[in-house]
Parts: sequence; structure tokens; C-alpha cells
Amino acid sequence: MSEDSEEKALNVTVSKDRIGALIGPRGSAKMQIEKRLGVELDINSSTGDVKITLLETQDPSLLFRARDTVTAIARGFSPKRAFRLFDEDVFFKLIDLSSTVGKNPSDLKRIKARIIGVNGKARRIIEETTGCFVSVYGDTISIIGGTEEIAVAGEAILMLIQGALHSRVYRYLDRHAHRRKMKNFLPEYGSGTSRS
Repeated sequence: MSEDSEEKALNVTVSKDRIGALIGPRGSAKMQIEKRLGVELDINSSTGDVKITLLETQDPSLLFRARDTVTAIARGFSPKRAFRLFDEDVFFKLIDLSSTVGKNPSDLKRIKARIIGVNGKARRIIEETTGCFVSVYGDTISIIGGTEEIAVAGEAILMLIQGALHSRVYRYLDRHAHRRKMKNFLPEYGSGTSRS
């Protein structure tokens, strides 16, 4: 493969149990990614290898957005949630728990349980207060959202990994949600609205 063609293709490995989600019913998810991002997906169902090739006339940044979308589906997100990455203001973050807490299966299980919470409560609160999507899959935690929102969700997850009480994490998230709400209500300077 030439250097030029290498710049127009990326490879991602998807576990076999996520290949069906990536392809979608009658190929619908695969086709949606290809159409919206101007790429071609070559999926090897037996190995899980996915080659993402940028079509000639497309913006090179779409190749990386396609990689993030495929990776998001591979990390447990539904295609519908992963398709949020089609928006250029939405990003993907992957936290590898094994590099943070080690490879001890009982430690990993305990940390994942803390992040999910009883009946999914902790993950739901993180998603609702930040507007992000969070997936706990294998030894990874993945987040989809805007830059600021990912930073807040990532900090909340890090607090849980480090053993912070859920109540403390919820207070942190509430403060962020309150600041975000106030920011949305305050008029911008120079918008013609006086601030007295």
C-alpha cells in the first residue's frame, strides 16, 4: 500500500459480538456511516477487522469521524447513539480501565459496577446532567458528547474510579448542570441586551 493510500484508510478491530450492530439490519448502519461520512467500510466478519477508506473527494477529517463512529459501536453504543458523532461538534473519548486500575478481574468488575450504579443510576445521572452518552463495555468506558460535557463526564467517572462517594460525584455533576443552566440564561455581552 502506498503512503498516499495509507493516509486515506484506517483500520479498526471490532469484537465479533459487535459486528452485527456495526452492519445493522440489512446493512443499514454500515450504509448510513458510508453515506454520511463519505467512506467505504470493508468489514471482515470472521476476524472483526474493519478497513475504513476515505472516498476521493471527501474531507480528510471525515475519516477520523468514521473511525470514532465505528469504534463507538464496537465499544457498546447503539448505532443511533454513535451516529451523533456525525456532528463535527461531538467527540468520542475512550477510558481504558485496565491501564487505570490494572487487570485484576475483581477490581475491574467493582469499578464498572460503581460507574453503572444500582439499576444503572450512576451512569444515568452522568448522562442526564452532562448531555453525554456513556457506555461501559469490556474493560473500557466510552463517552460521546461535546468537549466541555466530555470533560465533566470524564471527571465524574474518574472520581468514581478513585473511590469517591456517589453522593459527592452527584453534587459535582449538579454544580456543573447549574452552571450550564445559568450560562444558557445569561444574555451575551453586545447582544443588545443591557446588563444592569
